[in-house]
Amino acid sequence: MAFKLNTRQPTGRIPWPLILIEGPEKAGKSYAAALLSASPKVGRTFWIDLGEGSADEYGAIKGARYEIVEHDGTWTQIFAAVEAIHAIAARAAENGEPPVVLVIDSMTAEWDLLKDWAANRAKGSATNRRKLAQDPNAEISISTNYWNDANSRHRKLMRLLMTFSGIAVMTARGKWVAAMGDNGQPVEGKKEYRVEGQKTLAFDASCWVRLDRDGPGMVIGCRSVHNGVRPGHDDPKPMPADWSLEWLVFDALQCDPRESHVRDVVELQPGDEAPESPRFVALMEAIRSAPDTDALKTHWAQIDPAAAEHEITAEEKDKATEAVRVRKAELLKASGGVATRQINGAQPAGVAV
Repeated sequence: MAFKLNTRQPTGRIPWPLILIEGPEKAGKSYAAALLSASPKVGRTFWIDLGEGSADEYGAIKGARYEIVEHDGTWTQIFAAVEAIHAIAARAAENGEPPVVLVIDSMTAEWDLLKDWAANRAKGSATNRRKLAQDPNAEISISTNYWNDANSRHRKLMRLLMTFSGIAVMTARGKWVAAMGDNGQPVEGKKEYRVEGQKTLAFDASCWVRLDRDGPGMVIGCRSVHNGVRPGHDDPKPMPADWSLEWLVFDALQCDPRESHVRDVVELQPGDEAPESPRFVALMEAIRSAPDTDALKTHWAQIDPAAAEHEITAEEKDKATEAVRVRKAELLKASGGVATRQINGAQPAGVAV
């Protein structure tokens, strides 16, 4: 079946943000998130504490009204909790209720959990078990497949956060560290700033805020028509001294509970289909560039999945059949509707001229 192109016009509506707040210890990341729950503009606020242990303490902030999500520290329960809150937020949006807020404190701990999971799985491999039997302190090699699985879990969580029907806030640690050279060794006298977490964390956030103990902080990057900041193109924007997440969401980003919506993120489908063979690619190119129906007939004779020497699968036959139809129509149009030669042979009805 030929692909049908579907398009639509952009709405211009502002999606709910996925906010990353990062910075050094005691810079006010968790405080800012807790203070948002006191805003009359938001609905229920859920707080998932991962390795921080500060959720109860910040409940003393005047007006704070968030709910602490209990879990046993396993990925299964943490992910299940986010899934449940994702559904609650969607229902609230459908009913016209104030936006639900989800706080994950912190994503640094989330990635540490997944790194430990990858390491523990690697220890169970036959090679590493033998190595550890000989030396309990031996260095364990974590192969690519374990890291791929850890990244896959992280992506599943990020998909929920990126499609959250409300305000999602992630905290993470950030600090200056020694810059590393191509040889893997520190570069003397050079430092670089690093957000501690999975490497695409800041990229996935729609708004990236960096806090500092010596000032109100700044917006490092922001995807916004009204107050966008593009790292590498625009300088980070310092925030006002009395900034808050309420100000950032509803004033700076101009989110509107009546108009804002979830980000339209289509889940990509990798599938398991085999790549097209060079033989098939060459055949398709020959069909599309056939100068006349004589040439087209020659190429059409090769579309036979039963002939092993042609290396054409049944799925590829369908694609090639459609390509023949398209090229035949082009040739007929160019010749005023008169074909130079019939395309005969074992082909589906409707292909022969």
